[in-house]
Amino acid sequence: MSSYNELLSQIEALKRQAEDVRRQELKAVIDEIKVSMEKYGITIADLQSAVGRGGKKKNTVAPKYRNPASGETWTGRGRAPRWLADAEASGQSRDAFLIR
Repeated sequence: MSSYNELLSQIEALKRQAEDVRRQELKAVIDEIKVSMEKYGITIADLQSAVGRGGKKKNTVAPKYRNPASGETWTGRGRAPRWLADAEASGQSRDAFLIR
């Protein structure tokens, strides 16, 4: 039966071996990709446009409320802006600021 330290050294040796094999296979795959790109005339720019950059674009939300004094708007999402909170504190209805 193997000792704990022997097993640990075997694990480390296997990890190194696995990393070496991974690097060799990765090099082979990259070489195949390069050959295919040359064969079909594919450029890096073609790949980038096919994959796309960035994530999903956020949808913009139309504003629901407008401050008649300044023209500032608010979508109704998140915390209410100061001008609307002040107006509500003074007794005005939020509906009075609805954009129709």
